[in-house]
Amino acid sequence: MFGSKKNTPFANGGHTLFDRAVEIHGTVKFAGTLDIEGKVFGDIMAVDGSDALVRVREQGAVEGDIRAPKVIINGMVKGDVHSNKHLELAAKAVVHGNVHYSVIEMVKGAEVNGNLIHEMKKDGSTKKPAPGAEPAAKAAAPDAPAKVS
Repeated sequence: MFGSKKNTPFANGGHTLFDRAVEIHGTVKFAGTLDIEGKVFGDIMAVDGSDALVRVREQGAVEGDIRAPKVIINGMVKGDVHSNKHLELAAKAVVHGNVHYSVIEMVKGAEVNGNLIHEMKKDGSTKKPAPGAEPAAKAAAPDAPAKVS
């Protein structure tokens, strides 16, 4: 009951909410989950090594860069977004800046006014090959004749 941890939609480290009436000026450094319904004028940075999540809600706005492993945007961001795990751009997301991501999920209606920049993981990999896909070394050479059925 009290001691058991079940799967929750929150990252480890606590939950912080900036309500619609809240306006923050300056850098925000956090761990856990940060929900933004108000306005932030400054950068948002997750603590190094944390499994942090930033959610910019529909009424939320950020004027500054966001750096966190997991980011969900459904509001407005004026600045670059850096996500090294999972980035979700929901239907009402508007980003004026570059988006750096490892894995991205973008819903119809989301808007990015900048570049989408795929960044590889630290081990140099990008993602697993699709099931049934042949590795590049096993693929037919370009000058080999094609099989026609």
